[in-house]
Amino acid sequence: MTEPAPPQRSHYLPDFCAGHMVLAIVLIVELTALVVTLARDASAVAFWTDLARTSLFLIWIGLAGQAALCLVRRRLETLPVGAGAAAVLGIVCGTVLLVSEVAYRIGASGLLSGGEMKSLFPREHFAFIGRNVAIAFIVTALALRYFFVTHEWRRNIEMQSRARVHALQARIRPHFLFNSMNTIAALTRSNPARAEEAVQDLADLFRASLAEKRDQITLAEEIEIARTYERIELLRLGGRLKVEWRIASVPQGAIVPSLMIQPLLENAIYHGIEPRSSGGTVTVTGEHANGLVTIVVRNPVPERAAPRDGNRVALANIRERLALMYGARAAVKAGRFDDEYIVTLRFPHEAENAHR
Repeated sequence: MTEPAPPQRSHYLPDFCAGHMVLAIVLIVELTALVVTLARDASAVAFWTDLARTSLFLIWIGLAGQAALCLVRRRLETLPVGAGAAAVLGIVCGTVLLVSEVAYRIGASGLLSGGEMKSLFPREHFAFIGRNVAIAFIVTALALRYFFVTHEWRRNIEMQSRARVHALQARIRPHFLFNSMNTIAALTRSNPARAEEAVQDLADLFRASLAEKRDQITLAEEIEIARTYERIELLRLGGRLKVEWRIASVPQGAIVPSLMIQPLLENAIYHGIEPRSSGGTVTVTGEHANGLVTIVVRNPVPERAAPRDGNRVALANIRERLALMYGARAAVKAGRFDDEYIVTLRFPHEAENAHR
């Protein structure tokens, strides 16, 4: 990549207009009120009164600050990280100053004649406002730091996953390439038409595998890539290889990470079928139930042949990309069961996912 990196933006800021932010603001406010109240020296009765007064005051500040940040959210997202953080600090501190001033003015006015009610409001003007602004600055700065660190952690995970995706896309086992070319070379004399088809299939497979900007494709496209790979391997292994596809019930429009099924089929053939003198059958089954798509790849385990080395890069890559894409609802399980090695993929698919 030769293009200069774009300036870093403050997209790490959360969506202050989202409903869940109200709960987050309330939790932060209540924790701050508890800490502030505990820091004061008060009796048990005064503690609860002080906590209620502080909580009410900070709720005003928190919700007013959230409303202000929601109004300027679009503008904040266009600012660099430093400027965006400074703007948030300025808005929050300005909101705290304004609400604190209003609270002090209400208490200082003659509107509240009751002594008990007037005792709930501060008597020191500048000390009250300065203390509130300082606390708001510290709490907001800590929250911004948390948002930024969380954002950077997620971005690094995504970049590492993308790098692994590209590594997987650029990686087809050398033995497969060499064997496929040898098969094609042999067919050029005995069956030129099939050799031409094999060359076209190999070109299609490499085109799909090396595509840089297609990290996500439909399940139908992924199945077609796997079937292309199957056709090439059938030319090489002949009657020793059989692949059964039982996927009629899976939603073809489901969005999946590219190169999800093909590497599993490749592993099944390389580790399960090739070492067996009699070959075997790889079974790919799929079902869709309760909003979840399940795909299972099975292959026989060689009886006496020494197991081939494998670094499990493809399986780990698929697991990580599904987790990034679908979170905890996605799962990848693999292991030997009796005389079979079984890999199970599970991920959600709902109506809105088909148009993502």
